[in-house]
Amino acid sequence: MEKFSVVTQSQVNVRVTSSANSFGTEKRFPKDLTIADFKNKLELLTGSTSGNMKLEVYDGDNKLLCKLDNDDALLGSYPIEDGMRIHVIDPTIKIGEFEDVSKVEKYEMSEDDYAQKTDSVRAFKERNKLGRFKEVDPEEQKRLEEEKQRKEQENKEKAESMKIGERCEVRVPNQPTRRGTVKYVGLTDFKPGYWVGVHYDEPVGKNNGSVGGKKYFECPDKYGGFVRPENVEVGDFPEEGLDFSDEDEI
Repeated sequence: MEKFSVVTQSQVNVRVTSSANSFGTEKRFPKDLTIADFKNKLELLTGSTSGNMKLEVYDGDNKLLCKLDNDDALLGSYPIEDGMRIHVIDPTIKIGEFEDVSKVEKYEMSEDDYAQKTDSVRAFKERNKLGRFKEVDPEEQKRLEEEKQRKEQENKEKAESMKIGERCEVRVPNQPTRRGTVKYVGLTDFKPGYWVGVHYDEPVGKNNGSVGGKKYFECPDKYGGFVRPENVEVGDFPEEGLDFSDEDEI
C-alpha cells in the first residue's frame, strides 16, 4: 500500500499589528517556535513585553480565527497560513503611545559644539571656502564697502529731497510701475537704511502703513508699501485713469 505524507512549509509569513500603534510589520517566522518564544520575538516589533501580550489570529478577510493562548504550544500547531495577521494586544499601553513624537526628548547641539565638529556642513564650507566663508580679495572687499556706502548716501540724499504728500511713481525692477502718494520718509525699525512709505492708488501694496506692529502712516490694507528711495520718483503723477482728455470721454 502506497504511503502518503502531508508536507507543510516550515515557516509562515504573517503581518504583525499591535494595539500600541497603527502600522503593521510583515515578517516570516519558523513554525516550530513556541508561543512563548514567539512573543519574545514580537517584543522588538511592538514595544510590548511578552508577559503582557495577548495574541489573536485574523484571516485575509480580517475575521478572527483563534487566539494564541498556550505559551507551550508550537506556532505551527495553530491554523496559521501565509498572509494572515497576528494582532498583539497589550492592555498596559495606550493606543498610539509610541507614535506621539512630542513626548520624545530631542537632542539639541549648542553652537559651540557644532562649530567644533569636523564632519558638519559648516566645516565642509569652511574647508572649501564656500558661501559666507568664501575668501574675498582685500581690494575687492574695500570696493564693495565703498560701493555700499555710496549707495546708502545716495538713498539718504534722495529721501531727504522728498516731501510728505508728494505724488510719486514706484519703479521696482521686474515689477509693474505703480503710482501713489508719499506718506513716510526716513529710517525704520524693520530694516536698516532709508525707506519711502507709499500710499498706492490701488490695492497693490503689502500692508496698511504698519510693519512689525509699528504704524508709520495710515492707509487701507493692501494700499501701503515701503520702497527704497532709489526706486521712487516724485513729480506730476496723477492717478491713472483720472487724466481724461476730451477724446478719451465717450
